[in-house]
Amino acid sequence: MGINPVLVEVERSGFVESRHRGSAIGLAADGSVAVRAGSPEEPVFPRSANKPMQAVAMLRSGLDLDGELLALAAGSHSGEEFHVEGAEKILAGAGLGAGDLRCPEQWPLDPEVAQQVARLGGGRSRLRMNCSGKHAAMLATCVAAGWPIESYLDVEHPLQVAVRETVAELAGEAPAAVGVDGCGAPLFAVSTTGIARAFRALSIAGPGTPERKVADAMRTHPQWTSGTHRAERLLMDAVPGLLVKCGAEGVDAFGFADGRAGAVKIDDGAMRARTPVTVALVRALGVHEAAGADTAALDALATVELHGGEHVVGAIRPAPGAFAR
Repeated sequence: MGINPVLVEVERSGFVESRHRGSAIGLAADGSVAVRAGSPEEPVFPRSANKPMQAVAMLRSGLDLDGELLALAAGSHSGEEFHVEGAEKILAGAGLGAGDLRCPEQWPLDPEVAQQVARLGGGRSRLRMNCSGKHAAMLATCVAAGWPIESYLDVEHPLQVAVRETVAELAGEAPAAVGVDGCGAPLFAVSTTGIARAFRALSIAGPGTPERKVADAMRTHPQWTSGTHRAERLLMDAVPGLLVKCGAEGVDAFGFADGRAGAVKIDDGAMRARTPVTVALVRALGVHEAAGADTAALDALATVELHGGEHVVGAIRPAPGAFAR
């Protein structure tokens, strides 16, 4: 593998002080490669960009969820009250409770929500952990399928076998490695290109299929897949028909209703770099030209302001020519 190109620059006071390298791939509506950068054929851990694929596997295995709760099952939530209540509702529907979750106790992902929880005397909890919706849905799937719940995170559990098979099918390749995600669930490595293929498959699936149900739930309820103020929600609001999911360590993936799709992996794992480069990739594919797209919102997401004292002195932005069309 060669050295990946610089995809994002951090400019302060006219001086580029940091650079983030990475790989990216953009697929045309017919699935062919339209734009690429670096080595997107190399395997990576998708991290939470896996969640829509995991949700498809759960629906195929008997999970009965739709709408907001399905979006929550496929998302990485911010720990807001409605997210917690949603996870509790999924568990209650399966006759289970928070004590059955095996994700770790964490503070809410949203700093303001975490501060509010702390002010009210709360602390870390499994329900506030950003993956609790997925874990609640995994448990509900096990109940529906008659599988044991205590071992639902074991890589050889029937649920995780189904997830692995679904990831391989949607990505169009066998996982190159198996790991453990931050939430404790098995994690399957595929290429950045494979991630883009999976999101394309979700976006173009026929009505009523598990893939389409997941995609529609996420696109209709983006605040449930992330949070009220998160970049993924803002991206989906800005471009009707866009499906977006981030993952830890600088992963972002998206699919558009007509089959265009893309995925990004930032080499150093910097989360600050993923949204600017994702917007650049969306624009390189022409998705921003869709009817109803909010170009001003995309402009705001494409650059992250840097401050010096009380003044804006620079920005985190896509590197010039990163995705020249």
